[in-house]
Amino acid sequence: MTVELAVHGDFATITLNRPEVLNALSFTIIRKIGEAIDAVAARPEIRALFFTGAGEKAFCAGADIKELRNRSLSEQKRGAELGQSVFAKLDDLPVTSIALVNGYAFGGGLELALACTFRLASRKAKFGLPEIKLGLVPGYGGTQRLPRLVGESRALEMIMTGRTVDAEEALGIGLVNRVVDGSLTDAGAEFAQSFCGYSLPVLNLARRAVQRAWENPLHAGLRIEADLSTLAYQTADAEEGMAAFEQKRKAKFQDG
Repeated sequence: MTVELAVHGDFATITLNRPEVLNALSFTIIRKIGEAIDAVAARPEIRALFFTGAGEKAFCAGADIKELRNRSLSEQKRGAELGQSVFAKLDDLPVTSIALVNGYAFGGGLELALACTFRLASRKAKFGLPEIKLGLVPGYGGTQRLPRLVGESRALEMIMTGRTVDAEEALGIGLVNRVVDGSLTDAGAEFAQSFCGYSLPVLNLARRAVQRAWENPLHAGLRIEADLSTLAYQTADAEEGMAAFEQKRKAKFQDG
């Protein structure tokens, strides 16, 4: 299979399994990614989703260039909209998504990683949006998500030069959350454990509040924060969390 979904306990992993082409994204692969994300959303026992790429060289080296040639204007637009809509599913996924970047993350591969909530990278990971070198512009969300992570100036430099960023620089500019020396899988599980024990509904509300910060001016964002924090107060998990604090014990959240 070219896109594999595996579930181990509380965690799910989607693996891009085309190592012979550095896990490149064809339109069929993108659709399968969307189906796998939908399958994760339908399983309430899952508390975190990991993305990774098969093989030693690449997380995902980008779009399958052969498919991008000799397409009509409407086909090109539909292709961009497909990638955008599939990756946007991660924004609405009830659980946190984490990209485990084990090698090249170029073009659409970086755009997939950017769509995840967090990114962990191996020391050999490389990041870039090289579309400009092909006379193209990133089309799966890169021009929108990258500046939100690293700022406008750094994003423009990466996009307009197409240059490659190594793992250390990616960490320094905020493109990734951690650089990992050992097993990415183990590091991802440890990272997920740092928040997965909390209430999933409340974690989701927190994500929504932060996402709205980029969509609204401050005064509107503050109103949204007030609404979402008020919703959090109404959960049974909030009552349990505050009671546990007063009783000096560990809270037992039930996702309610």
